[in-house]
Amino acid sequence: MSAENGTNGIPDTPAGSTPPAGPRPEPIRFYGTTWVNHDNGYPARRAGLAVGSLAAAAAACFVLRIAYQGLQIADIGSFVSLLMIVMFAICSALAFRHTWSGFTSRPDPDRQASMRGLLAIGFVGSLLAYFFRTFTEAPGEKLHRAEYENARAEYEKRTTRRSGNPSKKRRRR
Repeated sequence: MSAENGTNGIPDTPAGSTPPAGPRPEPIRFYGTTWVNHDNGYPARRAGLAVGSLAAAAAACFVLRIAYQGLQIADIGSFVSLLMIVMFAICSALAFRHTWSGFTSRPDPDRQASMRGLLAIGFVGSLLAYFFRTFTEAPGEKLHRAEYENARAEYEKRTTRRSGNPSKKRRRR
């Protein structure tokens, strides 16, 4: 069992040893590379992050409620209050959908940059998507696993083709 180096979740290699051959799994935030073999506290991390994301969503809803009560105290009118509720509901729904789809495919960087403001407003939706996804897997695990398995297969295909000494190869006539 090797220790993770703490900066990017890639296991440290002992001094004097060579790193493992082939592609290395990409770490997932909060999970490191424990998603590969579901070891080193992976189930506890999933449970803890599910509870944490739900608690963060509940705290965010509480803060939004205080903001809404502030608008009511300011007596700015029912139209603005309704507009605020609709805006947060729509932005949260869009953030939920965007975050949920980001777990199964790599998001387009340009689209991600253009949606940054909407995702910030609808942060409750992103937290809820994270919460629901932790029931089935580490968020993004399926995508990372598919990419890692594909890279391993490509690596195996490349290394099995290269066998023997090429200088001793017979020339076809």
